[in-house]
Amino acid sequence: MALEAVPVPLNTHTIDLTRVVDHYASPTDRLQVSTAPGPDGIVRRIEVRSEAQAGASDWIVFALANPSDEQIDRLLVAPHYRLVGSGILWPDLGSTRIVAVTPSEGFAPERIASAESDVFRITLDPGAIVTYVAELGSPNLPQLHLWEPDAHEETINSYTLYRGIVLGIAGLLALFLSVLFVVKGTAMFPATAALAWSVLAYISIDFGFWHRAFPVAMTSEPYWRAGTEVGLAGALLVFLYTYLHLHRWHVRYSHVAVGWLVGLAILAGMTVFDPSFASGIARISLGLTAVVGLLVILVLSIRGFDRAIMLIPTWAVLLFWVAAAWLAVTGRIDHAALQPALAGGLVLVVMLIAFTVMQHAFAGGQLAQGLISDAEQKALALVGAGHAIWDWDVARDRLETGREVERLLGCKRGAVDGPIRTWLDAVHPSDRPRLEAVFDAIVQSRRGRIHQIFRMRASDGHFLWFELVARPIVGTDGEVMRCTGTVTDITDEKVAEERLLQDAVYDNLTGLPNRELFLDRLHAALTRSRVDRLPAPSVIVLDLDHFKAVNESFGYSVGDSALLAIARRLSRMLREQDTLARLQSDEFAAIILSETSPDALMQIADEFVAAVKTPVAIGDTEAFVTASVGIATASGETAAELLRRAENAVYAGKRQGGDKCIRSDGTLAAIEARFDLASELQQALDGGDIDLEYQPIIRLPDGSIAGFEALMRWQHPKLGAVAPQDFIPIAEETGLIVQLGVFALERAARDLAGWQAGMPAGSWPFVAINVSSRQLFRHDLINDVKAVLARTGVAPETLKLEITESLVMQNPEYAAKVLTRIRELGASLALDDFGTGHSSLAYLQRFPFDTLKVDRAFVRPNGSSARPIILRSIIRLAHDLGMAVVAEGVEDEAESRELRETGCDYAQGFLYGRAMPSQMVQQILRRAEPVAKAS
Repeated sequence: MALEAVPVPLNTHTIDLTRVVDHYASPTDRLQVSTAPGPDGIVRRIEVRSEAQAGASDWIVFALANPSDEQIDRLLVAPHYRLVGSGILWPDLGSTRIVAVTPSEGFAPERIASAESDVFRITLDPGAIVTYVAELGSPNLPQLHLWEPDAHEETINSYTLYRGIVLGIAGLLALFLSVLFVVKGTAMFPATAALAWSVLAYISIDFGFWHRAFPVAMTSEPYWRAGTEVGLAGALLVFLYTYLHLHRWHVRYSHVAVGWLVGLAILAGMTVFDPSFASGIARISLGLTAVVGLLVILVLSIRGFDRAIMLIPTWAVLLFWVAAAWLAVTGRIDHAALQPALAGGLVLVVMLIAFTVMQHAFAGGQLAQGLISDAEQKALALVGAGHAIWDWDVARDRLETGREVERLLGCKRGAVDGPIRTWLDAVHPSDRPRLEAVFDAIVQSRRGRIHQIFRMRASDGHFLWFELVARPIVGTDGEVMRCTGTVTDITDEKVAEERLLQDAVYDNLTGLPNRELFLDRLHAALTRSRVDRLPAPSVIVLDLDHFKAVNESFGYSVGDSALLAIARRLSRMLREQDTLARLQSDEFAAIILSETSPDALMQIADEFVAAVKTPVAIGDTEAFVTASVGIATASGETAAELLRRAENAVYAGKRQGGDKCIRSDGTLAAIEARFDLASELQQALDGGDIDLEYQPIIRLPDGSIAGFEALMRWQHPKLGAVAPQDFIPIAEETGLIVQLGVFALERAARDLAGWQAGMPAGSWPFVAINVSSRQLFRHDLINDVKAVLARTGVAPETLKLEITESLVMQNPEYAAKVLTRIRELGASLALDDFGTGHSSLAYLQRFPFDTLKVDRAFVRPNGSSARPIILRSIIRLAHDLGMAVVAEGVEDEAESRELRETGCDYAQGFLYGRAMPSQMVQQILRRAEPVAKAS
């Protein structure tokens, strides 16, 4: 009978083929089957021969159809083992499911290595209907899915973290309980530890961790799985017997437990001969242990045995887990997350058992009741809380505070006792009138509550903070007899509060005002100038250039010392009416009221820059720092807006290379528009509005495509296409360039992997990705490249990082180290915009570049007779250093011809094509047509 083809839509992540395949059991090693009708309606017949063995064989047959006009790549996945539906007696413990897959047309699917499943990559051409004949390694096929590759990878990765956490918790539990056995030495600890180790071994097999830790063949996995299930059943039985001290209740408990354990020991030996049978008996034993254990626990709980009572909640969770496991193995419930959820639940059961054991083992016994009086309990509570008695006998005017207050004040015994006036003499003069008024009001009104915070003078002259809480006691005559309460030393709390208040407005390193206090003072200065018609204040913001390199080279303690030295230098340069503040880590700001003329303000800014440039001595070495300075004078805006204008001027100076003094002449609207664009850039990166396009790079000798340069594109919902020269500088300023760089690296590598998947190894193209300064000079770039290569599986030499000449010259020593490490990973390196910077040939030969990109200024004719000579010299220099040459900006055939004649290797420009999406690149590579013909 003809098969009905299963359509494979483009937007579907997974298709369950388990119930749509046809199973065949052939008595020979061959199978003949009819194919599904093709697009032409013709049914064909094919014969497939077994690759695994001679004789009887098992097969499945299914057909897939690609209704779209695009080529589809899918993964055929058959897991080796599934707990769901595996059965109780003689369960299916896993094996190789699919030996080979034969299509009715096209190439045989490629097997992808996997320790947990049989995975084959299937490619369907547009409009194709293909019948697949798969030879089975065993008669059972629990599950068969057709996955979209990225979705399959995401599904696997989504469980990786969960499995790691569960394994980590199980391992820690087993190790912790083993250590407790050594420390405590009671019998229930080794039983609990054995249960924890059994659970750890079981989930290690279930999660595939056992294969990574030990060289276990697939054929031996059922034996290991059966062994761990037998061990788990035995460990649970041993724990129940040991924890409940069943041998103390009746000798028959011991007889049953010992006989049960002997049977499980025999069963453990049977795993070598029949692991499926041993596993089935172990599963039945585990369920019986849970049910019988519940009955025993209930009986002992009725008798008042505290251990049994404490175990009831944990055992209820265990019974729930056993019920869920029974529903799973019998196939009554089925879900992709069920198997890992049951493994996590098993670890949760062990965790609850461990808590129960520790709660009982380390309990200190019940508190004795009725051994102390109520008054003694209250006295102990006061001592434990750290309070001292405060008792004022109003009728006798006698105050007693106890020895604790006298000890804190360093006074002699009885020094603050006596009349209330004696006690008030030790109170701070500022707090004394308030306390006197409160005491008088309480005595006169004969009601109320005293809650006061005050200071008292110690014997050494400093003051301590105390909190007084007291109530009046009224006699039978209606008058206040006494006031009684507690007094508490709160000096540490008040000091911490004052420190918090200090830190709220002052920088804790330099002692300068912070941003909040700076803005407050700037607001006051603006108000004063507006009300009193005084000259408008000015703001100078100073931001250190590349100060992060000082912290990375010398350490943060040295960086803090340098900041403190710079703060002192700047403070000495300002007049009394001016204010200097530290806004953030390496940014300072000053409110200038002493000068108003633009020339004077520029002179102060120049003096700031000169002060920062003075080397900071660090041991035997000196640190050299530069700064970018922005100046803004008030023109009717708020304090925050004036500060933003000055900071914007600083950022403008940094974009020009730093070590600049810039006056802010822009409007606040322009500043806010720039900040809005930065915020929208972050949203675009999170929302997927940033994408990559690829401009082809061709081989000049034959005109074929050698690779592509990845170019970033931003499609703004309102502004339309935003040019890179508009949003890349903003990304540099805000730090988003790092996220953009990581995005470009991962996306380009993923697209490159997709292109290479359908091409022979010798014709793989490369992709060049631009690297920013923040990426190059941060330590994560090497790890980012390593992670991308590992995740995507692209050939390392086809991933090319482009670094501009001016960028590497910012810190050539550090750049050389980073580039060498990246080159050791196998990635390629290209030096971009060669000839436009100020590089030294001595440095050039130290960098491990394999490609040199010539700037378009040397490619396009400009009327200079020296240009062709320089171009030939650059190409000859690169070839002598063993580097390939790429010419940028080629726009007409004359330029292309000149480059071929001078020996240039590659070229890119509008002559060969503009940047294009990844899908178009895929189509071009599939056609494998040259972009330009060599003349």
